Amino acid sequence: MAREFSRTDRVADAVQRILAQLIQFEVRDPRVGMVNINDVEVSRDLAQAKVFVTFVGRDTEAECEQGAAALNKAAGFLRSQLARELSMRTTPRLQFVYDKTAARGQALSSLIDRAVAEDRAQQAPADATEDGGEQR
Repeated sequence: MAREFSRTDRVADAVQRILAQLIQFEVRDPRVGMVNINDVEVSRDLAQAKVFVTFVGRDTEAECEQGAAALNKAAGFLRSQLARELSMRTTPRLQFVYDKTAARGQALSSLIDRAVAEDRAQQAPADATEDGGEQR
């Protein structure tokens, strides 16, 4: 049987889809740049929406925090534009949060790759000495 989605899930999906377009075409703040909306969590009473974002092309965490602050400043404008698109009695208040999971994932992946490379480098000389000892 298919899983039924709650209203909060449907609202979160709609908010994510609409906000992606609004940020891309309506927000002109240079601190924002290119934004990926990773997830939207809407409260059960549909009054609050927490929007998790990452920024493409930003190197430092400080730049990303500035981008999130710029989005939070534009939250009122984005909420009013969102209200035009959604057919709901109330529109959730938006709170933008910089999502660090992508950056952490890349850091962990590079650590794992480095550890695997070091293990292979250590095993290669050991294998060469074992193979060299067995001559027929």
